[in-house]
Amino acid sequence: MAQWTFLTNHAHVLLCVAANPQILLRDVATLVGVTERAAQRIVSELEQEGYLTRERVGRRNTYRLNPDRPLRHPLDRDHHIGELLAIFSASDAAEHAPTAA
Repeated sequence: MAQWTFLTNHAHVLLCVAANPQILLRDVATLVGVTERAAQRIVSELEQEGYLTRERVGRRNTYRLNPDRPLRHPLDRDHHIGELLAIFSASDAAEHAPTAA
């Protein structure tokens, strides 16, 4: 049976960058499960469409997301990536929150 997920590789790259704006593309590729070349292509596409900006700081890149950019699919255009990022940030925070004793 084929493997599939609800989120695209582009969404996974956005989530990686949101979690760590100075992440190495090698690490993004490993986390997303794509080649480093594919991670570079995805970041370039996201940058071209204004979803993120890349700034060189010393020897590393720092990424800044534009949370006001709309999702691309016609069914989702009324929502922006900031909403997607907020959902996953909230679930990450809840997962790591201390439990009441």
